[in-house]
Amino acid sequence: MNESEIDLNTLLRTMAPALSPDVFVYASVDSRSLPKEIDPICTFKEVEGISIIVEREQAERAHLPWILEVRMITLTVHSDLEAVGFIARISAVLAKAHIPRNVVSACFHDYIFVPCELAPTALDLLIALTETATPT
Repeated sequence: MNESEIDLNTLLRTMAPALSPDVFVYASVDSRSLPKEIDPICTFKEVEGISIIVEREQAERAHLPWILEVRMITLTVHSDLEAVGFIARISAVLAKAHIPRNVVSACFHDYIFVPCELAPTALDLLIALTETATPT
């Protein structure tokens, strides 16, 4: 297993954002009614139900209503879960451009979900951010 990166400048310089071609949706399902044909990429159990992020095609096939359509940008650097400031810097850049974002941090990578129509702009901004990071 590769070592995770904790240094902010290294993370920013090497994050190598990649835009998924798929469209995903946010939806909420009752904890007892997750359709068997649904294979979410992310779940989070809340008091109100299970929030899921799933490919739109799966949600359509299951006739599952959704709340938001998004595209996923993967930050391909192996970021340390204790890294300080990485998501804050990314969020600040996207917020300045009025791009809403939802972030999921997992054990190896961070994932930025943005509205479909803003995804190319978000990707361009993140790539530009990599070019302005200070070499260590």
